[in-house]
Amino acid sequence: MGPHVVYSHRAVGMHFRKWHTALILAILVGVFGYYYFLSEISHINPSSLLLDVASSITRIGIAYVISAALGFLLAVILFKSRSSSFLLPIFDVAQSFPTFAALPLVVMFWGPSEFTIIMFLVFTMIWPIFFTIISSLKLVRQEWEEAMQISGIKGLRYIWSFLVPVSVPALIIGSIIALGDAWEALIATEIIVGIKQGFGPFFKMFSADPKITTLGIVGLLTIVFAINKLVWLPLLESSHTMHEE
Repeated sequence: MGPHVVYSHRAVGMHFRKWHTALILAILVGVFGYYYFLSEISHINPSSLLLDVASSITRIGIAYVISAALGFLLAVILFKSRSSSFLLPIFDVAQSFPTFAALPLVVMFWGPSEFTIIMFLVFTMIWPIFFTIISSLKLVRQEWEEAMQISGIKGLRYIWSFLVPVSVPALIIGSIIALGDAWEALIATEIIVGIKQGFGPFFKMFSADPKITTLGIVGLLTIVFAINKLVWLPLLESSHTMHEE
């Protein structure tokens, strides 16, 4: 490979990084600009509106971390276990259970708290993550497993060196599905629980104003789009690249 080819590749890489950085900045500026516009139209204090956004994103974030950790742990424990033939059908029924039917009882038991919302979101998100990861682990090539056994890699080193890397693409795909479900569940959960800050209270406050409600929905979609574009799609592309290598 000649020096001009190497230089060309470096130039393309630098151009891509600059373009991607500019896109990130444009999306972030667009999101903040839109919410400032929304606060002006709806006559809400911008800091109050940003607090609503931050509160909902924080709940989603905490619930996602718990769901990803538990989903991965369950998948690692069960993908080779004999009990999986018994437990997987039970988990399959659990994921199809109409969770909103139980939400009022949960609120009565735990009260209208942040904990109630986060635990409900965990129950919503954990199943897509768990089933995607365990399906991926069950399809792992036999020769890869044999290579780990020959190398004598066991225990935590086996999990960290083998199971985590092969699970990353499935974790990302499951996370995208789970977060799509979580954003939908979040709004209704915040309204039912009766929390003071978040997207739910915002939509409840302006439920009689179709214009503000529509603008709020567009604002929510801009956040979902920005997170997918800036976080999940790059992670998905890089995970496939590492998997191919």
